[in-house]
Amino acid sequence: MKYLPALSLALCLSAVTLVAATAARAAPSAPATAEVQEKVVYHINDASVARVAMRNIENHLNASPGVKIVVVAHGKGIDFLLNDAKDDKGAYEPQVAGLRDRGVDFRVCRNTLNGRKLDDSAVIMEASVVPSGVAELGRLQAREGYAYIKP
Repeated sequence: MKYLPALSLALCLSAVTLVAATAARAAPSAPATAEVQEKVVYHINDASVARVAMRNIENHLNASPGVKIVVVAHGKGIDFLLNDAKDDKGAYEPQVAGLRDRGVDFRVCRNTLNGRKLDDSAVIMEASVVPSGVAELGRLQAREGYAYIKP
């Protein structure tokens, strides 16, 4: 009986410790101090969707001003990024230049250029050339955490 008060105190302290540990585990973690930048890669392999894609990108930039956007074009998708490219609405280059001014990167597949016997000078100055469009898509997603959109 003389140990009963000490045993009661030990049990109470154990219960308090258990409750505190459970509450700490259940509490939501504190928000990160640095916000993660939204990064998106747009995949274009058909120039017929270029206007729609660029309109989507404009809307995306308006809705998420800090977003980092990369456009990767290969196959028939490079056509809108070639010099003097146009459709029934006019030249593509002014719209591409406007997006480039807003921070959008345009990348063209060298494999496609080589297959069509075109050199880098065929590509508008707002775009850069990467060794492989498909590999660039994979790299951006797997290694740099880009979300993937195909208009």
